[in-house]
Amino acid sequence: MSLQACAEIVERGDPDRFLATMAAPPAARAVLFPLYAFNIEVSRAPWVTEEPMIAEMRLQWWRDALEEIAADSPVRSHEVTQQLAEVLDAQAARALDRTVAARRWDIYREPFEDSAHFAEHLDATAAELTWQAVRLLGGGAGIAAEVRATGYGAGLVRFLQAVPELEARGRIPLVDGRAPAIRELASAALRAMPDWRRLRRQVPRQARAGLLEAWQAPVLLRQIAADPTRVAQGRVALSPFRKKLRLMRWA
Repeated sequence: MSLQACAEIVERGDPDRFLATMAAPPAARAVLFPLYAFNIEVSRAPWVTEEPMIAEMRLQWWRDALEEIAADSPVRSHEVTQQLAEVLDAQAARALDRTVAARRWDIYREPFEDSAHFAEHLDATAAELTWQAVRLLGGGAGIAAEVRATGYGAGLVRFLQAVPELEARGRIPLVDGRAPAIRELASAALRAMPDWRRLRRQVPRQARAGLLEAWQAPVLLRQIAADPTRVAQGRVALSPFRKKLRLMRWA
């Protein structure tokens, strides 16, 4: 029931990751659904209240839960933490603490300090999640850089898709929101992402499911690079048909 609860959280909160996970083998879903449900719970924690102190407390709750998992101690009761404790090892629990800590940016209205701060945020909230998914499914350290680059590209797409909503909520999401700067962000991420066919050959078969969440990233990054105004207009997307066709090819 706990795994089912995680799957329902992902289905409601992150439909694209839900589709990607359902395209994975059942054994991989048992790892991916708790990870992605954790990510949803953490990412929405800063937005459920206008009180920064309460938001900080919510994030600290998750950091404490990860600390309990890392120490192999009894973990606090929650429909996600119970399943997460069965999936994470100590290394993953400590690494994902970065993910929770980075979400503090969402609590406040200050912009990113510079491009390096923005890149660090994406690395902590997106690349780290992708890498831990692949690692927990059997991926070795030798492929970490390329897996993280894939997760970073997918995370950048998601962040740019969220720009209109972030601005509507009073945030300043981009260090430089001009079209040339957005084009370069997308182009740089695209250049860094490894070719999917080559990466598939490097990643163990059972670990490839951890990469499926990035199935739209290359084509959407090219879409943004070709027309950066799509970001402000909220038009960074594929048609349902192209989305499903591309996922079938990746899976």
